[in-house]
Amino acid sequence: MKMAIRVALAPLALFVIGIGLAPRASSAPINILDAIRTRGKVVCGVTDHAAGFSEVSPRGTWRGLDVEFCSALAAATLGNRDAVKFLSISAGDRFKSLQEDEVDVLVDSTTWTLTRDTDLGARFTGALYYDGQGFIIPRNHSIASVLELSGASICVLADSSDEAAVADYFGTRKMRYQRVQSERWDDLVKTYSAGGCTVLTGDMSLLAYEKSRLSNGADHMLLPEMISKEPYGPAVRLGDDAWFAIVRWTGMALIAAEELNITSDNIDSMKSSPSHEVRRFLGLDADFGAPLGLSRDWVYQVIKQVGNYGEIFERTLGQSSPLKLDRGLNALWTKGGLMYAMPFR
Repeated sequence: MKMAIRVALAPLALFVIGIGLAPRASSAPINILDAIRTRGKVVCGVTDHAAGFSEVSPRGTWRGLDVEFCSALAAATLGNRDAVKFLSISAGDRFKSLQEDEVDVLVDSTTWTLTRDTDLGARFTGALYYDGQGFIIPRNHSIASVLELSGASICVLADSSDEAAVADYFGTRKMRYQRVQSERWDDLVKTYSAGGCTVLTGDMSLLAYEKSRLSNGADHMLLPEMISKEPYGPAVRLGDDAWFAIVRWTGMALIAAEELNITSDNIDSMKSSPSHEVRRFLGLDADFGAPLGLSRDWVYQVIKQVGNYGEIFERTLGQSSPLKLDRGLNALWTKGGLMYAMPFR
């Protein structure tokens, strides 16, 4: 999630590069797929406190959208969704963990930006979730749009990208507002819940989580607009194009399965489908595993064991989860969203 520490990532990256932890051009390339097969597990770098994305229970059970993507990678490469080792990493160490081969893939709700995709020895494989900065407000204010917030008091993290986005959005529209600041997110939530500000701003997924924790959560609502773009996606270490392709196309397979109405429940019956597109996708009339170094039935294993993107979203972030987020931008492109799989052909 986008807390104050995330704002410090850019200068931290420059510092890291300056002290010699930048990508090691002289290091020998590592075949990550071979390493995964030798070890028998995919090592997935995550955070342990991102509700809906990656969190761990006191008993050590992991759950969330990012966690399930890691399970999909394990099903694709090893045929077993449980063949995953989750490594909890801090925001400051996330890209270092890739550079030093501590993790095979970074999936920790990290926003895909130009500098992170070019300066830190990492490559993002695609967007797994489209988030953005939004606002939560008590329903009794009878406000339905951010454009109605002129004159409002806004709880926002001090010296953060959230604060900069609010200043830019309200400033360009000549809307007045009062900042209520804190350097701690938990303190801002307490201020908002006590009525110390009109609205609280942060990533929509984070606001949905806080709404689910409020004793009177039903009395609060998320405003529909987002004032920033925060696309989250998996990142891999620069230099292994084959592994990059596997991670990218595993994400595409989750979306394509939903486009084709293939679910974990009906996938076996879909093997008898007359659709050539479906049969190619499932590895019956074509072998899409061979170019990736995977088995012919890798897509079948992913969807059978984990499900399609819609199934995963529903149980981790959607209406079957505590967050109860609408699909929004994360709906399929055929339903007004941005989720779109490149063709399997």
